[in-house]
Amino acid sequence: MQEKEFPLYAKVTIILFGLVLATYILKNLGDILTPLAFAIIIAILLNPLVNKLGTFKLGKIPSILIAMLLTILVMTGIFYFLSSQIMGFGENLPALKAKFSSLLASLQSWLQLKFGFSIQKQMQMINEAANSSKALIGGTLNTVIGTLGVLLLLPVYVFLFLYYKILILNFLFRVFASENAGKVSEILGQTKLAIQSYMVGLLLEAAIVAALNSTALLIIGVKYALLFGVMGAILNMLPYIGGIIAIALPVLMATITSEGFSKQLWIIVAYLIIQFIDNNFLVPRIVSSKVKINALISILAVLLGGALWGVAGMFLSIPFVGILKIIFDRVDGLQPWGELLGDVVPTNYKRFAYRKNKKPSLAEKVIRKSTEK
Repeated sequence: MQEKEFPLYAKVTIILFGLVLATYILKNLGDILTPLAFAIIIAILLNPLVNKLGTFKLGKIPSILIAMLLTILVMTGIFYFLSSQIMGFGENLPALKAKFSSLLASLQSWLQLKFGFSIQKQMQMINEAANSSKALIGGTLNTVIGTLGVLLLLPVYVFLFLYYKILILNFLFRVFASENAGKVSEILGQTKLAIQSYMVGLLLEAAIVAALNSTALLIIGVKYALLFGVMGAILNMLPYIGGIIAIALPVLMATITSEGFSKQLWIIVAYLIIQFIDNNFLVPRIVSSKVKINALISILAVLLGGALWGVAGMFLSIPFVGILKIIFDRVDGLQPWGELLGDVVPTNYKRFAYRKNKKPSLAEKVIRKSTEK
């Protein structure tokens, strides 16, 4: 019996309705879905370590608990380092505030002299901008507080995802027809390897960028170089937007704490060199070579993630777009969508394009070695 083909307008209507429904669900269930999304990523990252601990006959639950304990210790160390740096920053906040006020007064005088903006007009514009941003700040604080409220559930989610891993995989196998079980197994295996190597690569890249940023800022003589170096590496995970903020923070600190503009110029030059090294050497060799998102999709994903889930959504957007690309590249009929998300730009309008096999990245080698028995 011939299957009934739906007209184009019906397909478009169904797709649009599905997108609207998905957006509504993601937006209104953000407080629940955000920790679940982080838990999925953490569970994927910890899975190789859990498997390696399982080879020592420790048992499933002890292996999961040891892997989670090691992760908590690492995260606690990072949090302690950042909090100590922030506390030192807060001690000098009054002096920084006075310096900033002096610079602001000089800027206001320059604007009045060059462009004819009176001090009263400038203060009115600043007050209007501050009033309009109160709602945004309040919404951001509510998002942060809501996320912190369920943060205690994150270890529970991670443990349950790791514990019920076999159950979830069996569900995926049984959802599909038995004749597709082999293909499903192949897709899941390749997707798991690519996702793990991608996330491990991001962490390795962030650690190297943090070291480069901190070293450059220490040589230039910027205060709180370690804090801004680590923050810059974290912000670097947000493509393009995060890089701009990462440069702006130490430049602002140098402007407040020093005279002249030589330090600011050196900071910009140093960060541009680090970005060049990161984009041309670190990312191609460390981050998974199978997951590369183009600039347009990266910016749109970050903005949409911020609109849906705030700051957490901005950080989650790129990993999940990367996961979607991995799946699209391996499912028949979805390859065009995977190519749309990727950064390979064709030089002509050929109907078919063939890609050369690339060497595995450092992160892929680490994941494969950790899964070998």
